[in-house]
Amino acid sequence: MTVDKSAIRDAATIIVLRDRFRSPSILMGQRGAAAAFMPNKFVFPGGAVDAEDAQVPLATPVPEICQQRLSDQAPAGLHVPLAAAAIRELWEETGFILGVRDTWPGPVPQAWTGFAERGYIPSAEALQFVFRAVTPPGRPRRFDARFFLLDADAIAGDLDDFSQASDELSHLQWIPLEQAREFDLPFITEVVLSEVEARVSDTTPPDSVPFFLNNEEASLFQRLKGHPMPETD
Repeated sequence: MTVDKSAIRDAATIIVLRDRFRSPSILMGQRGAAAAFMPNKFVFPGGAVDAEDAQVPLATPVPEICQQRLSDQAPAGLHVPLAAAAIRELWEETGFILGVRDTWPGPVPQAWTGFAERGYIPSAEALQFVFRAVTPPGRPRRFDARFFLLDADAIAGDLDDFSQASDELSHLQWIPLEQAREFDLPFITEVVLSEVEARVSDTTPPDSVPFFLNNEEASLFQRLKGHPMPETD
């Protein structure tokens, strides 16, 4: 299938926060010099949503308040593939597993085989939706990216073992939050860092989520407040 590289693609980024109450640090890596999108920059794990992400079984969904925020100005049901994409990108780029011990129900998508072989299915209840941003026009790739904050305590396994990581990000490391701005960061990452710093001591999902919308007309900051979820019997 040919991908229209000029189209805005849905994407998920995951910000892993470690030792938030003692000495907070975040997980970042460096994109390659030949990368079409943000070469050489230090970034959080993340990437575009794949078609298969919509069919991935989640042991638990993202919190309901986050579902509401994710549904604001977005197609219904998109919170499922977004959460799955965040967990998949975390696995692919760092080798870290966010999931619960269980047998995968049914066929396993190719991108998830390594995850499933370790005896896990993905779980999204620890993800918090904290930021959304659309890449400005004129860039070689454009994404409608949702940023999820994750407490590192929810990850299964050794937080210092990157042996299962792909080579998409180099120099994977835990960076002290207070030192993160010393690295070569994209502008939007610096903006997101401000949100993370404000939420270090608050473990609850935000009441509203900043939305940095870039289009041909303007760059606007909005707030996503969501809407009541439909009642079910």
